[in-house]
Amino acid sequence: MIYVGIDSSWHHSGALEWAVRGADLRHEPLRAVYVVDQTVRRAPYSEPTIVDEAAVDLVDEVQKHLDARRDRLDLDADLMGGRPATTLVEAAAGSTMLVVGRRGTGAFKRLLIGSTSEEVVNVATVPVVVVPDRWKPGDHSGPVVVAVGGSDADQGSIEFAVTAVTERGVPLRLVHVWELPSVHSRDAAAIARAEQEWDDNARRWGEAVAGEWQPRYPELVIQVDVRRGHAVDGVVTAAEQCDAQLLVVGGRRHHRTTAMLLGSVARGVLHHASCPVAVVHAEQTS
Repeated sequence: MIYVGIDSSWHHSGALEWAVRGADLRHEPLRAVYVVDQTVRRAPYSEPTIVDEAAVDLVDEVQKHLDARRDRLDLDADLMGGRPATTLVEAAAGSTMLVVGRRGTGAFKRLLIGSTSEEVVNVATVPVVVVPDRWKPGDHSGPVVVAVGGSDADQGSIEFAVTAVTERGVPLRLVHVWELPSVHSRDAAAIARAEQEWDDNARRWGEAVAGEWQPRYPELVIQVDVRRGHAVDGVVTAAEQCDAQLLVVGGRRHHRTTAMLLGSVARGVLHHASCPVAVVHAEQTS
């Protein structure tokens, strides 16, 4: 089952549309969940009855929208109460994935993800897909890109990406970004040799990763993109240049729930990528 978090802006959010398409591709049921924040209901001068009626109306509206597109799919909308991020994560535990939206307007659009979505990414036990506002199925038509860096998070993210490319019939593009450590030398030739050596090693490593996965999925087209630069900028630029329809990154889930625990690369990609981003966590650490 696929879960998607919705709110009053669901008409303009790309999350519900992406989740419906994902359910169709995977032939899985979909559950759209609207969480009534209990902290709002306890606020001074609040009117719980009005809040509840508005929430029920919203869920009914979403259900009618889903019913119109149901076809052979099992699509349902539910209303829950609690802390939004925690409630969504608990509801989606054991599911295929959890889909949430990414907020942001104007010049700051790429710098805002939304506190609920960011917390969900940090603490979810299942893959989380973060979808930009107003996403539509035809927005991106390129390959599925997966960022690889040689960590234990690569395995799960590549597996998730393989499933996505199999569903969509597009190439899998492995992106590896390397950055040369500081070289303290006035010898320009030595620096050039070091740069070439690092580049050669990075390309050999990227090809080795592709060579490891190709026999497992011989029907897939696997591309390798190795580039030098800052990891976040390199991954985001690579995805934009090939018009990626999904960018997959690995992450680590921790017990605590602060944004900094996600990891600088995954967090940077989430804030700056223009396409949907899937975060697939490695095993939990303390």
